[in-house]
Amino acid sequence: MAFFGAKEVDLMSCYYIIGVRMENRIENAVKFQETLTKNGCKIKARLGLHEVSDNTCSNDGIIVLQPCGNKEDVEALVKELNSLEGITARYIDLN
Repeated sequence: MAFFGAKEVDLMSCYYIIGVRMENRIENAVKFQETLTKNGCKIKARLGLHEVSDNTCSNDGIIVLQPCGNKEDVEALVKELNSLEGITARYIDLN
């Protein structure tokens, strides 16, 4: 929070990290991607990780997001992600 004159305002920040675990990538990736696209202006960076080798490509994965906004925006995004099948999302506030 910051003060603008006598009014307290919630400033936008990019000092948040959202960690996401996705189970069953093949089934759940489309709805997840739709949610990211819908919130695209709030997401500065995205990194997806999953196990891969010559014989395997894991169906589970981890996604790291760097959202920008106020705390309420980030909490709303995490809530929306957690409403999706096979998705577990948590955030870290580094402000």
